Amino acid sequence: MLSNKDIKEFSNYGVVFLKDIIDKKWIKELQKGVELNFKNPSKYKCVYEKNNNKEIFYDDYCNWQYIKEYQNFIFNSGIARIAKELMQSKKVNLFHEHVLIKEAESQKKTPWHQDQSYYCVNGKDNCSIWIPLDPVLKNVSPEFIEGSHNWNKQFLPTKFFGNNYEHKDEEFQSIPNIEDNKDKYKILSWKFNLGDAVAFKFSTIHGAPENISKNRRRAFSVRFTGDDATYIKRKGEMSPPFPELKLKNGDILDSDTFPLLISS
Repeated sequence: MLSNKDIKEFSNYGVVFLKDIIDKKWIKELQKGVELNFKNPSKYKCVYEKNNNKEIFYDDYCNWQYIKEYQNFIFNSGIARIAKELMQSKKVNLFHEHVLIKEAESQKKTPWHQDQSYYCVNGKDNCSIWIPLDPVLKNVSPEFIEGSHNWNKQFLPTKFFGNNYEHKDEEFQSIPNIEDNKDKYKILSWKFNLGDAVAFKFSTIHGAPENISKNRRRAFSVRFTGDDATYIKRKGEMSPPFPELKLKNGDILDSDTFPLLISS
């Protein structure tokens, strides 16, 4: 399913575009799940932008245990095996899923950020797979900085409202002003048809422009960890917060919250 080129790009660039990797039946399953999700959102739902009191940029996460369509996809579609191949890992744990929706003509950008600094995960064996549930033109698709996972830097997590999370981690730096200096970076983005996806590492810096198109942009992301992943409690806000966790720093993630999907 994956080529050696795909695996090499993921390792070297921190991101890889996967053409027609998701069967259309799973796209329909996820579309159904997303509609159910936002009819009954979780306490984590967040609205970033409204227009005439209509929500036009919003998200939710950590619902896979309650929405059977998400669970069916995560456990039965083969998506975990794709992550395994990309990570070149013997084991795969589910970290969490995340749904983000930008309706047509949303004017708000997704700020440049690095996912790992939000997370309670240490290690380099990890993989996010972003799956659009609507066709996405290149000029409104996510953007990734090639090779930024190899900068060996951790950046302060940024709220999508624009301000930083409260953090006391001294090793966290402010993220560079990428938006005004795009010519200094190798930025990757693609046009997506249904069935396409993009996989990237937790430490790869990315963002997204406004949705200036006439079409909504629904996306389902699922995040996995691999062999070297361990728990870390950050010195500030974490997202997701996982308040139910009893893990200690350095523990492996295997748990009801982070189920082991593959072990071989």
